[in-house]
Order: sequence, then structure tokens, then C-alpha cells
Amino acid sequence: MSGEVEIDETYIGGKAHGKRGRGAGNKTLVFGMAQRQGDLKAFATSNVKHSTIYPIMKQHILPQSMIYTDEFSTYDSLKKQGYHHKRVHHASKVYVSGNAHTNTIEGFWSVLKCGIDGVYHTVSEKHLQGYINEYSFRYNHRQDDKPMFKTVLEKI
Repeated sequence: MSGEVEIDETYIGGKAHGKRGRGAGNKTLVFGMAQRQGDLKAFATSNVKHSTIYPIMKQHILPQSMIYTDEFSTYDSLKKQGYHHKRVHHASKVYVSGNAHTNTIEGFWSVLKCGIDGVYHTVSEKHLQGYINEYSFRYNHRQDDKPMFKTVLEKI
């Protein structure tokens, strides 16, 4: 990936009362990267520590790319890693500031979660990456002219 890339994390899992988002129990963390006007990659991860997500980013995003994030502190050292970085401050109810937003990746999280809830109802942590791969594949082939089934057959 290169150019403009949005990165974000979300939590997927059982319905739990109480805390939502970061630190909620019974949830699996998913980290994602969406190139604007391009493809998306998402991974179930064990945590959102620098040591976990930066190697994933370095493997998939070229240096000097413009990275858009929310205010999460793990993203503080993106510039030191050779990326350009702009952020929006969701806690202050700021969701767009000029070109800075995470609406693309947030939209994918919505599709993924609604798809899991509506089609599969629940998924285990063990198989979550497979479901993430399915929805990522669908997203990355959303503009294709040929039927998706034919694309799947060609990949086999």
C-alpha cells in the first residue's frame, strides 16, 4: 500500500454489557489498513502494542505514505517510522479535519460486523481471521466487472 492509507483497530466478539471498545472483555482485536481508492488488509491480533502492529504496517505500507489515524497513542511514532501522519480526535467528536479521517476503514468495520451478525451470528476467535479474509476479499473486489464467484475459482 502507498499514498493515503487509513489505519484503525476494532473489537469483534460476543455481546457484553459494560465497557465498549479498547479493554472490553470477550472481544478479539482486529487491526486494519485501508488504502484510499484501493485495497484493504485486516488482521486479528492479540493486542495493539507498538511491537505488534508496527511490523504489520511495515510489511504492508510503503514508507513516505500518508497515514490517517485517530488519536490512539500507539500511533504517536509513525513519523519516526518514516511515514507522514495526520489524525482526527474522535474523543473530541472530530471525525473529519480536511483530508484527515478514518471513514474508509470505519465503513469496512461496519460491513464486517454487520455481515458477521447478520449471516453467521457469531464466530469463534479461532476462525475469526477466515471471516475477516472473506470480507476483505469482497471489499477488495467490489469494483470487479466479472462475477465474484469466477474470481474465487481463478484463485483456487
